[in-house]
Amino acid sequence: MVVEAGQVHGFLGPNGSGKTTTLRTLLGLIKPNGGRMTLLGREVPAALPEVAGKVGAIVESPQFFGNFTARDTLSLLADAGGVDQHRVDEVLELVGLRDRAKDRVRTYSLGMKQRLAVASALLKNPQLLILDEPANGLDPGGIREMRTLMRNLAESGMTVVLSSHILGEIQLICDSVTIIAAGRRVAAGTVAEVLAQHTSAAVRVRVEPADLPTAADVLAGAGLSTRVESDHLLVTGVAQPALITRALADRELYVSELTPVTADLESVFLELTGTAPVPGHYRQVDENVLAPAGEPAAAEISVGEFSLGQAQGGWEQ
Repeated sequence: MVVEAGQVHGFLGPNGSGKTTTLRTLLGLIKPNGGRMTLLGREVPAALPEVAGKVGAIVESPQFFGNFTARDTLSLLADAGGVDQHRVDEVLELVGLRDRAKDRVRTYSLGMKQRLAVASALLKNPQLLILDEPANGLDPGGIREMRTLMRNLAESGMTVVLSSHILGEIQLICDSVTIIAAGRRVAAGTVAEVLAQHTSAAVRVRVEPADLPTAADVLAGAGLSTRVESDHLLVTGVAQPALITRALADRELYVSELTPVTADLESVFLELTGTAPVPGHYRQVDENVLAPAGEPAAAEISVGEFSLGQAQGGWEQ
């Protein structure tokens, strides 16, 4: 898994695939027994004391003291981290909590607590920001604001790694993605590359509803793979869509719609991760780890190769 500096990178996978475990391992919260990881060009966990001050992270559900205000919470964290107090108001403004900064956290909604968590991760103005489900609990307006914030942070030079289930947002916000299933990488690359690799040459064809069966027969007779859907035809493996209109027009059947069908990130994700493990081969041992049936959950985890946020490109993978 490689994330280049200045990118917004989506880290995707179904529940139990290992996303949170991976992030915890990168941050030194779980000890790996194999593999290689680098943050900002330095190998971890050995170099964590050197790079930790340049990394902001939220992993799993954030917890705060309910009787503290947001400003008190961030002020204490700033003091603990040696951060100037003026940064507190800056991050409150960034995440849209300025007007509620003096309210106690116990009065906050789940989405507001999530904003506060992002604010706490931004206090150090990190070079690398790692966020596990940052849009959890946000309403549509809050999700849009979070999207804008992530893009602005990346444009300012910050590297952002997002783990999320909101795939439509990932497609809009991310430059690149890594998709894992059961602890294995199943796809990686720019969003455009991942989509292109899983987009077939399919075309949606609409004719008059009464003509659907006849049109399907005509296209099948022309050697085109055709499937009748509820209100249209789906034609696959066609290199020249003009063949469709020509074949139908020759039989006086006229097309009202001819649209290439492109994959979205959600459909690709389901395609790559939707197959359940073979019964008996795996069992769930906690929310983040799949272990072979009959074997105990491992206390340590082997990792692959991770390079996050290095200033220069061209990592070995």
